[in-house]
Amino acid sequence: MRLILELALTHIAGRGRQTVVAILGVALGVGFSIAMAALMQGTEKDFIAQLVDTMPHVQITDEHRAPRRQPAEDLFAAAQFEGLRPKEDRRGILNPAAATASLRAWVPGRIAQSLRTQGVVRYAGRDVGVTVIGIEPEVEAQVSSVAGDFLEGGFEALRAGGNNIVVGDRLAQRLGASTGTTIQVVAPTGQSRGFRIVGQFHTGTNARDEGETYVLLKNAQILSERPNAINDIRLRLDDPNAAPRVARQAEAELGYKAVPWQEANESLLEALVVRNVVMYTVVGAILLVAGFGIFNIISTITHEKARDIAILKSLGFTQGNMRRLFLIEGLALGFAGSAVGWVVGFLLCFALSQVEFKLSGAGVGHEMTRLPLFWSPWHYVIASAFALISAGVVGYLPARQAARLNPVDIIRGAT
Repeated sequence: MRLILELALTHIAGRGRQTVVAILGVALGVGFSIAMAALMQGTEKDFIAQLVDTMPHVQITDEHRAPRRQPAEDLFAAAQFEGLRPKEDRRGILNPAAATASLRAWVPGRIAQSLRTQGVVRYAGRDVGVTVIGIEPEVEAQVSSVAGDFLEGGFEALRAGGNNIVVGDRLAQRLGASTGTTIQVVAPTGQSRGFRIVGQFHTGTNARDEGETYVLLKNAQILSERPNAINDIRLRLDDPNAAPRVARQAEAELGYKAVPWQEANESLLEALVVRNVVMYTVVGAILLVAGFGIFNIISTITHEKARDIAILKSLGFTQGNMRRLFLIEGLALGFAGSAVGWVVGFLLCFALSQVEFKLSGAGVGHEMTRLPLFWSPWHYVIASAFALISAGVVGYLPARQAARLNPVDIIRGAT
């Protein structure tokens, strides 16, 4: 085996320029693959982190996942219903105090209850449709991401006496209102009340900044004529990945629909999986193209070293020995390219991590941000594995051809 290694290194060293070009081709493929994987996985983790931070991990509403069982289904084995109109129930989640107390007994995280209703905000002759959310300020501040996005005021200002409301900055701009302005809120029931703006927030999501308002829970209940009612329970867990399990248990316990954040964003998460498949396909294609440089070198060596092959086989080298010889040459080029590619990949990742972008948003001024990169040793391992597999495949093809050469035919052709 040692003799085969020495012969392989001698063949490679004898073609200096071609060897360097092949190694650089593999190195660039490995380096760009590492940088691409770090960037793609970094953006994925950053996107998922934003999803987890900006929405409840589990949301329980006053809906039912399946329609209620009809009495006829208990009497007849073959019964089918279509076009059933559910009975309107304005009570929301029944016995909300017992429901939240039951959840607090076992849920590893924080719980907030609220009442959501639709309404219209009126000011200076302008009408804007919004979602009015009745909350308990102290609990909401522990669950909602909006608590960290206030430009003026905060949830605690809702208890400052009178009817108070906090709105998104885009809604305030659209109405032409500001903090301290009194606006009119009209509910679907016809109830209308004046609320004073005591805070403005900016989340960066237009749907929330322009369409969400927060009031005290009791004010929302009075406005919608639903005393002591809630229709939304939100859970913020210590471990966001436990959301599906907690949602299943909460739905089985309460009977109401519980949606984990993974289910709420199922299509987005599926798109990320597809994107990863595309990314690794592209990585494999890049390294396969780089492997053709190795193929060319090994093919040229087998052609030029035909007489050496004949001599070695006449001295007792078997077909297996010849295959191993040229396969080792391909793997050696792939290994050397991978080693250089690790350095190239690290330098590319470091360079990308230093790139800064200046973003501007309404109400937030300018913010410097960097490309989200995820550093992982697995990126280096996977890229090297692709490179070595590619080098092994392209090295095996000419190695098999060299092993099949007949030394007698080679010597006769040479003479």
